[in-house]
Amino acid sequence: MDDIIKLSRSTVEKYINCKRCCVLEKNYNIRPPSLPFTLNIAVDNLCKNEFDYYRELEKPHPLFLKHGIDAVPFKHKNLNIWRSNFKGLRYRSIQHQYDFGGAIDDVWMKSNGELVVVDVKATSKNVFDWEETFNKYEYPKAYKRQLEMYQWLFEKNGFKVAKEAYLVYFNGKKHEKFFNNMLQFDVHFIKLICSNHWVEEKIIDTVELLRSNYFPKPSSNCELCNYLQKRWILSQKINK
Repeated sequence: MDDIIKLSRSTVEKYINCKRCCVLEKNYNIRPPSLPFTLNIAVDNLCKNEFDYYRELEKPHPLFLKHGIDAVPFKHKNLNIWRSNFKGLRYRSIQHQYDFGGAIDDVWMKSNGELVVVDVKATSKNVFDWEETFNKYEYPKAYKRQLEMYQWLFEKNGFKVAKEAYLVYFNGKKHEKFFNNMLQFDVHFIKLICSNHWVEEKIIDTVELLRSNYFPKPSSNCELCNYLQKRWILSQKINK
């Protein structure tokens, strides 16, 4: 029997965007270096601290009331495990021999018992327009897929999950007259109606690729592959 393949939601996302990079990273441990987004992590932590405060009170955050969200932060003994990058919320398939998981930011519970999956993002734009951003760029679509993968994980763990999920987006104000050692934000609650019917098929496709001997071609949409190709072509010209 094949060994269990342990993979994260970022592995599946990489499969969707570039199968070659997916294989290089998972099977050969070859990946570009990444920088720690420490300010974004700080915003994440502070936001979670606020949600945790109201979680203990079992009351809605005031912004829930402002935005008409009928929910309270979900209280569960495994929340810290679900939030951990090294553990996360997981599901293991014996049939397909995979262990899939991801670390959530937060989860809320509606009055009907359904869970609402939440992810926290931070940016700093002069004008924040989610609809324009979603239609113009690819990365917001990955945010939606991320929420759908987490929804699927909760369902596989026996929870009843709402169709809606939320991105809590913090947009840093960078044109204030005075800084005073305090970064201020506008907060946007972005409601997304999700569908996770595609998730399991993509996980299985990813696992099958990683188990195969097939080495995919570079994706025409992959920034890293395109960069390496251009660099290689230029180096060949220079070294002739």
